[in-house]
Amino acid sequence: MGIAYSPDTNSFHLQSDATSLIIQIVRGKYLSSRYWGQRLETWNDSCELVFVDRPFAPNPDPTDRAFSLDTLPQEYPAFGNTDFRSPAFQVRQSDGSTITDLTYKSHRILEGKPQLEGLPSLYVESESEAQTLEITLCDDLIGLEVALSYTVFGNLDVICRSARFCNVGSEPFALLRAASASFDFEHSRFELLQLSGAWARERHIVRSALVPGVRGFGSSRGASSHQHNPFLALITPGTDEDLGEVWAMNLVYSGNFLAQAEVDPWGGTRLSLGINPFEFTWNLEPKATFQTPEAVLVHSNNGLGGMSQKFHQAYRTRLCRGTWRDRVRPILINNWEATYFDFDETKILALADQAKDVGIELLVLDDGWFGHRDDDKSSLGDWVVDRRKLPGGMESLARGIQERGLKFGLWFEPEMISPDSSLYRKHPDWCLHVGQRPRSQGRNQLILDLGRPEVRAHVIDAVSAILRCAPIAYVKWDMNRHQTEVGSASLPSSAQKETSHRYILGLYKVLDAVTSSFPEVLFESCSGGGGRFDPGLLAYMPQTWTSDNTDAVSRLKIQYGTSLVYPPVTMGSHVSAVPNHQVGRTTPLPFRGSVAMGGNLGYELDLGKLSVDEKGEVRRQIATYKEHRGLVQFGDFFRLVSPFTSPAAAWIFVSPDKTKAWASYYQVWSEANLAVPFLKLKGLDRNAKYQIEGLTKTFGGDELMEAGLRVRDLTSDHQSCSWLLKRVE
Repeated sequence: MGIAYSPDTNSFHLQSDATSLIIQIVRGKYLSSRYWGQRLETWNDSCELVFVDRPFAPNPDPTDRAFSLDTLPQEYPAFGNTDFRSPAFQVRQSDGSTITDLTYKSHRILEGKPQLEGLPSLYVESESEAQTLEITLCDDLIGLEVALSYTVFGNLDVICRSARFCNVGSEPFALLRAASASFDFEHSRFELLQLSGAWARERHIVRSALVPGVRGFGSSRGASSHQHNPFLALITPGTDEDLGEVWAMNLVYSGNFLAQAEVDPWGGTRLSLGINPFEFTWNLEPKATFQTPEAVLVHSNNGLGGMSQKFHQAYRTRLCRGTWRDRVRPILINNWEATYFDFDETKILALADQAKDVGIELLVLDDGWFGHRDDDKSSLGDWVVDRRKLPGGMESLARGIQERGLKFGLWFEPEMISPDSSLYRKHPDWCLHVGQRPRSQGRNQLILDLGRPEVRAHVIDAVSAILRCAPIAYVKWDMNRHQTEVGSASLPSSAQKETSHRYILGLYKVLDAVTSSFPEVLFESCSGGGGRFDPGLLAYMPQTWTSDNTDAVSRLKIQYGTSLVYPPVTMGSHVSAVPNHQVGRTTPLPFRGSVAMGGNLGYELDLGKLSVDEKGEVRRQIATYKEHRGLVQFGDFFRLVSPFTSPAAAWIFVSPDKTKAWASYYQVWSEANLAVPFLKLKGLDRNAKYQIEGLTKTFGGDELMEAGLRVRDLTSDHQSCSWLLKRVE
């Protein structure tokens, strides 16, 4: 691992365990993307740049018609000075012009990794884990400096990128665009891979061919969104789980983003990721700075599985943090689909009795415990216990649950406000709104303006007061609408387009304050399910409610797609009642349980309505999961069969020392008279022998991975089977 500068080639060589990234200073001032891929031991510019006179490609140097920024692979490009491709950034000066000309000024190499001001990011626990390169570019004419930051994690094999803008001049200017990462490839022999969908259908895998022009996606909803995840990758055609090359970027940010790949007329590809420039402006007064979010870059020469392994390890160990980072997660039951708003203390304690009987460890009280909230039309913002439902208050309920041997958790939606609430009547200007324009509602609610210090203080105080009043071990932090009428009563007209980013910065301040004050509480983020499943939230809350859709068939695709980037320990995955409340499908309880064991197991149903046999099945599932959850939550995860291309799905969890593994196969749909399937395993020790529970013979790791296991006795839709493997010493 390391970062080296070569004066011979005027280049920077960033090396991690298996990756190299090379940046070159061209003609003494232009920063050029030269290489990103499999680790090189040395680089001496074997494939040197060649410049050709291209008609209609203007020249910054009139004496050299062969050189144009439009054909130079650039590391952080501007627009308007001979490059017609999409820029990484754009600045508007006080005279209205938007032309900039950033050139190399200096660089420094640091041990460790500085934290980003006001933004979540990957971290180090010792300076020896990483090195950071900071390259400063400048435009002396307008007084703009941009510091590009690159951190190389050696053992994690990831590279983190970000940019910091500084106005070192005497005049203000406005930042119109600020990508976190940009890289120019000299060819376009790629496919674009993204994770897209909708509410209850999040993070489906989408692959498409690159064509000339711009292929992009993003969010302008004020959240990373159900529709698109802030992740994109270029992959070589034919790439699968094990073979092919992958170049991936993921943004550590929870708000509006833009991910983009542009193929230029000569077949080059510009890949970029950052804050969405649509409806974004940030004013920079003299001496002011602006920090972009962090982008995490991963290269894999071993297909999508190799990419996922790198993201998973980095996020498990150097993005998630705090008390719960390395703790096994409890098995919970959430009362929502059992009672919805119709509950009282007696009902919840009865559910706790049922939960204790089957081995559940945590009961979560969902929406409806505060204000006068009997439906979703009121009381958000009034975080005061409803004594009609809970006459003894939150402490009485929490103690009652504790006495039954369970821990107690609670649902909040602190970022929202109901027009029918005491808080709104007192502070109607505290929500996002634009002057006298009508205030559109989603789920009968508006959004608090977290860019305002007084609003943040209120949210922190209100949530903290509840968490202090009772023994609460878990919080589900929800957010159930996207931003409209995006404006702030606290900002001048010139700063209104800062509102969405200020909201996210304010959210991070709130999350930092609350999670730091209650380190023993396990926080799970939620946004109508998976509408904010992003690294920004995971930096504060180590797990996310993966989707409101709890149907097992739907969840196979949702969890499989999510796992491309995010480790299973970050996924809340629950068993719910049938017919399923989201899609109306009926699936067997063993199938639902087996799918849910692919993440953090929980339940969302009325246990009192289960038969004796069904309760016995739930006990079996819980006992099985307790035996294996350390493996699920902290083992290495490998995808085996894709539900996007097959009527089945399969995956395997392997302990880091390869002594234990747990594989599962899911038959979604059955067909008559087909071949009996077999399953090739992954991640085992090729030279070891494994005993499979229930079988008398032992098998070599190489045989299990190359010849595979026969899948037997699956005779109908919605059936599954699992294998527990232990290495024979």
